[in-house]
Amino acid sequence: MSVVQKGADGLGRGIDDRLGSSNFVRRSLNKVFPDHWSFMLGEIALYSFIILLLTGTYLALFYTPSLAEVVYDGSYLPLKGVTMSEAYASTLHISFDVRGGLIMRQIHHWAALLFVASIAVHLMRVFFTGAFRKPREINWVIGVGLLVMAILEGFAGYSLPDDLLSGTGARIASGIMLSIPVAGSWAAFLVFGGEYPGTELLDRLYIAHVFIVPLAILGLITVHMMMIWYQKHTQFAGPGRTEHNVVGSRLYPVYAAKAGGFFFLVFGVLALLGGLAQINPVWLYGPYDASQVSAGSQPDWYIGFLDGSTRLMPNWELYLGGYTLSLNVLLPTVVMPGLIFTAMALYPWIESHFITKDKRAHNLLDRPRDVPTRTAIGVASLTFYIVLMIGGGNDVIASIFNLSINQMTWALRILCIIGPPIAFVITKRICLSLQKSDEHLLHHGIESGTIRRLPTGEFVEETVPLPAQYRLGIKGAAGDHAALEGGHDEPGQVAVVTHDEPRTKGFFRPKGVSRVDPEQAERTEVGALEPSGKPGAPPQ
Repeated sequence: MSVVQKGADGLGRGIDDRLGSSNFVRRSLNKVFPDHWSFMLGEIALYSFIILLLTGTYLALFYTPSLAEVVYDGSYLPLKGVTMSEAYASTLHISFDVRGGLIMRQIHHWAALLFVASIAVHLMRVFFTGAFRKPREINWVIGVGLLVMAILEGFAGYSLPDDLLSGTGARIASGIMLSIPVAGSWAAFLVFGGEYPGTELLDRLYIAHVFIVPLAILGLITVHMMMIWYQKHTQFAGPGRTEHNVVGSRLYPVYAAKAGGFFFLVFGVLALLGGLAQINPVWLYGPYDASQVSAGSQPDWYIGFLDGSTRLMPNWELYLGGYTLSLNVLLPTVVMPGLIFTAMALYPWIESHFITKDKRAHNLLDRPRDVPTRTAIGVASLTFYIVLMIGGGNDVIASIFNLSINQMTWALRILCIIGPPIAFVITKRICLSLQKSDEHLLHHGIESGTIRRLPTGEFVEETVPLPAQYRLGIKGAAGDHAALEGGHDEPGQVAVVTHDEPRTKGFFRPKGVSRVDPEQAERTEVGALEPSGKPGAPPQ
């Protein structure tokens, strides 16, 4: 044994003698994670957040969050001698005079967009596969909270450069606050430090952006990861996969190697984007002037739906006792997003208590086609969101395609109402059709390419049963997954019995599509198994 090995063993024994950590470390290293590409979406969000922290720390060394006016005397000649805020001047300094400053700014911005996008897509994966069901309802709420925090964090960072585009966004935020009855004016004065534009906005946004919101996001991510670690990961139905185990790769060494490589892949893509794809060129917009607005102003994509909802909202106002209630701002920017995020957070309980009445714990995921109504609800919601996103760029679209902006606005208003129901019906019918196709495959099998002549002279093509992995994948999403429950004869093998519980039918699983029990599934060798029992325990 080498000196290094002896030293490492001695250090390990010393730590274990004092902390008793060997059992925890052993269980942690044997933790099993399923192998499926969709589970990497959450990892993208985590890695993007890490990159945001690293690049944000570098940018904070050179940024000055001050609205005090200075005369620019930096390297960018078109703005030389122009009066601007210290915040905007420091942003130009980072972009043109700090070594590596521009690429850091752009990596930071791209990472922010990817962070919000990966959270949104990860939530969609969780929703469409039913991963939010008991016992993971709280983790779903945490995910929704992360999305809200990410949007707030993005808006705060977007406003810090104090250029003409970000200043327009801050002015819109001021109008949204003022539309709130009673408390709105107090909130606006608190945030801006007085009448708009105030003098304290950037100081307060800076503290929120670099300390308060990141700390909240870090806390939510930590709780999220702890709950995943304790509850074990969900997985799709398949050979050897039951409600009481996890099939996949152990944390060490396979999953750790994959995760490390994937982190550098995400970092590499963001570095390429930061170096090759220009984003947010603040020097082209100029310093913020409250009397000016940039033509064709567009926020980052995650705020686009609020911009669109405001543009599509009719000009409704309500006059009460000498006060004006601006419904054209309050409803689309405060009430609507509040209802949307509240409904998202409460959806697991809405489904389990009022629709399916299913209070059981679920560790195997649904295929979207097997829960057509839930899938249709999700697609209808996405349709509504996409229409609002398009509405946020109605002026740019109308200008490019030479359309009437008024006609386009009215078309989008109508589409907001009729689009989601149409999408709901079409999606549900597609899911039911896919179920029928699965039934045909389970009952008749697949074509073998062999032609046989019957005694009557008729020629028919023989079919063969679906391979076990596909039969179990189709059947496993249909009910209680009893066909996947079996005893362990040998390590790494699972015996699968033939019995399959009838599928739960009703609003979320419509009648009219029955399941056909296929032949007994063959024994299938699987990867690492995390059996039922204490979470994180190694295979027995």
